[in-house]
Amino acid sequence: MSPGDTLALAKAALLLVLTIAGPMLIASLIIGVFIGLVQALTQIQEMTLTFVPKILVMGLVMLMSLPMIGQALSAFMTEVSARIVSG
Repeated sequence: MSPGDTLALAKAALLLVLTIAGPMLIASLIIGVFIGLVQALTQIQEMTLTFVPKILVMGLVMLMSLPMIGQALSAFMTEVSARIVSG
């Protein structure tokens, strides 16, 4: 395996991580900003208030994006397997 192949595989792995984690992180960011805004407007400064909505939304987003995650992992594994077989 040449250095160019290694860099291409590393780039593909990083894009895979962003593809899998991106939707959940964006949803968590949006919910965090919204909860922070509600806390600032109502002056409720409860530290644990942000965790439950974030966990629920991240779980929902993960369930909705499971087919996309499966396809991305399958495509990456196919590419890695082809590189292993080709030597």
